[in-house]
Amino acid sequence: MQPIPPSPALPTIALIAGEDSGDQLGADLIDALRERFPAARFVGIGGPRMTARGFESWFDIRELSVMGFAEVVKHLPRLLRLRKALLRKLLAAHPDITVGIDAPDFNLGVERKLKAAGLHTIHYVSPSVWAWREKRAEKIGQSADRVLCLFPMEPPIYAKHGIDARFVGHPLADRFPMVSDRAAPRDALGLPQDAPVLAVLPGSRPSEIERVGAIFIAAAKRVAMAMPGLRIVVPAANERVHARLKALLADFPGTPPLLIDGHAHEVMLAADVVLLASGTATLEAMLAKRPMVVGYRVSPTSYRIAKALRMLKTDVYSLPNILARACGLGRRLLVPEFMQDDCTTENLADATLALLGDSERRGAVVAAFEYLHQELRGGLEGRAADHAADAIAELMSPTALPAAGRQA
Repeated sequence: MQPIPPSPALPTIALIAGEDSGDQLGADLIDALRERFPAARFVGIGGPRMTARGFESWFDIRELSVMGFAEVVKHLPRLLRLRKALLRKLLAAHPDITVGIDAPDFNLGVERKLKAAGLHTIHYVSPSVWAWREKRAEKIGQSADRVLCLFPMEPPIYAKHGIDARFVGHPLADRFPMVSDRAAPRDALGLPQDAPVLAVLPGSRPSEIERVGAIFIAAAKRVAMAMPGLRIVVPAANERVHARLKALLADFPGTPPLLIDGHAHEVMLAADVVLLASGTATLEAMLAKRPMVVGYRVSPTSYRIAKALRMLKTDVYSLPNILARACGLGRRLLVPEFMQDDCTTENLADATLALLGDSERRGAVVAAFEYLHQELRGGLEGRAADHAADAIAELMSPTALPAAGRQA
């Protein structure tokens, strides 16, 4: 069967999303691309938000939701089979462009094969080249014709290696107002306006809850016992996480925490302080302008491998601290963070109590978060998804298409 040559008027656009956050990015991107290409066909791997927009998902997105070296090795045979099957379908469909959305361990390999076959590729969401080996940027250029970056400090790193990278803005910066309201989300959640509120978010994956859930809940108990009248809210990302958190909260002293399904943004906005696992949630808390304490543990095997290979090139891990340094706010930690062996009940509880008891410090952190929110927009007007769609459309012009696919 001969592949169908691409057409700018009726393009096939392949998207590959690897987890829930990628599904949201992909859904927003489909909306923006449809405004530019109303007749486009969207195929690849996506989740429920993408399929609700007419996306043809060839495989279940949950098959790609794997984190950490040890976890990837465990699932490697299955992931390799999936990648091989996906490549066959993509080469047969001959998409005008393929966009790998995050999930670099999987997507960059797919993109490299497609680029070698003469197809155009884009990687959406730069891997953390500022935290891991910066020379990894060179290899990313072998996979992607263009990298779409969410952080303004990333394109200059790629430029040093001669790679086309475009800052498109961070989608989360579009979803939070510059000045946030605490009263409305408290009313919506049934929380008193005059009580101190702590939001606790130990992670969105069952594997994260298994590693740090008990530590976070034990820390919250210590804080609650030291601070009578404190209200605690715990949002659960899904049913499995809800069940595990419910078990961990069973013997909580005093007023039981409010365990709810979803609504993490509203919970953060309602809080005075957020205790949470490192990851994208720390960026959400920053954009909500809520002071936070961050902790995290990866599997011991993954951590030993990263240390042995000297892969970590930063001594800070949470996104607010990384952004604060990149934007010139100094080297002092803006956010208390406790990683791996330092992520203990005592450390998390002590830092949380200190933050709850220091209104002046909280005010300074909020002011810094407002500044970082502005920096994260990078002077761009409009939605991040529109900037990403424009950067993709540029590579889909007739003159930019592979020679075999150009119109006569």
